[in-house]
Amino acid sequence: MAEHGRAGELEELKKILFDAKDSAKKRLCALSSLKELHASDVDARAAEARYVNNHIHTCYSFSPYTPSAAVYSAWTSGLRTAGIMDHDSIGGADEFIKAGEILSMPVTVGCEMRVSVKGTPLEGRRLNNPDQISCAYVAMHGISHKAFSYLESALAEKRRARNIRNRRMCERINALAKPFGAAVSFDTDVAPLSECERGGSITERHVLYALARAICEMYPDRRETLSVIERMSDTPLGEKKRESLLSAPDEFYMYDLLGVMKSGLIEKIYIDADDELLGIADFVSLAERCGAVSAYAYLGDVGESPTGDKKAQKFEDDYIESLFSELRRLGFNAVTYMPSRNTPEQLSRVMALCEKYGFFQISGEDINSPRQSFICRAAEKPEFEHLKKATYALIGHEICSTENIGGGMFSESLRGLPLNERIEKFAKIGGFRP
Repeated sequence: MAEHGRAGELEELKKILFDAKDSAKKRLCALSSLKELHASDVDARAAEARYVNNHIHTCYSFSPYTPSAAVYSAWTSGLRTAGIMDHDSIGGADEFIKAGEILSMPVTVGCEMRVSVKGTPLEGRRLNNPDQISCAYVAMHGISHKAFSYLESALAEKRRARNIRNRRMCERINALAKPFGAAVSFDTDVAPLSECERGGSITERHVLYALARAICEMYPDRRETLSVIERMSDTPLGEKKRESLLSAPDEFYMYDLLGVMKSGLIEKIYIDADDELLGIADFVSLAERCGAVSAYAYLGDVGESPTGDKKAQKFEDDYIESLFSELRRLGFNAVTYMPSRNTPEQLSRVMALCEKYGFFQISGEDINSPRQSFICRAAEKPEFEHLKKATYALIGHEICSTENIGGGMFSESLRGLPLNERIEKFAKIGGFRP
């Protein structure tokens, strides 16, 4: 009976932890209680933790995880550290940091943005953005906590511009959905899915998720839903994908459906970002002012997407040498990549180019769906061992940058120190243990 009661208490606390509409304070209290219920295995978890990940999305962009739930899920999955990475938002940063403190888990704070490369030699290229040329996904890692207010002001302006475009995409959705009796309102269907009132962003995923819900309400039978999506996108699903969706557990189904829609329907409703984009050089300057590490997020040519939300498509690989050269010229500090997403050949080439151009290497497994694992088994391979130490160096950087916004790994005073020596120095500050 006691064990049954403990299991019930665990489930109730987890419900609070995952409830984005509850307050951060209530979620953090629930997390403290969860830690007490796990008291008997806290030390064992810390000793066994092997994995790192610095690219976890929360409900402040698009994800089923609140900041507290993200840290708890990372902790229970076996991560040593965790890093928050929301689009155009650091709204979840404070909660994420406090959650890490409760679980005695080192965490880092980051932010993902899209930037324009117009006016550079990269203009006209397809970089790491499936939807738009001359536009790249980039990340700030290890943001100084002293810079949160300053950065939030800059991001709020970009979110306002983005929402103008989001409204226009809803209009395009409604033109497509009208023949099927479905419709999406930005104010009543899309915005409530987000944390926009608390500093969160609204992304294309929110817009498409609202459409998925509208279609499912109109056509509750899954076969009918899939038929509507096929007709709306003019793209057959294929038998394998269809059967996967028909048999998906309820807790995964909507996210799986979203992945299919993002792959097949986005090009029909997408409007190029413009006013919400920083220039790529301005992004590097902003990251420096925020005491952050500026990083390019390598995607690489895609064959079969492991997350199901990207179709086969070519990205940076044909011109990667000139890309890295330009990133160096622009002043980027790092490259972040996902060992689970790319082929061994792609990853070997990226790591070699990082060495050649002096880029700090960051592990970043994109988490924004409940089906995704928080751990990356591919990272267990010996060739990725350096990513663990790099993560602790990133933690050390954030500690130092928070104490002194100009005191991080890439400060002017350390420019003469080889990167590998800086990594060693800051990894020790971050608490690295082999």
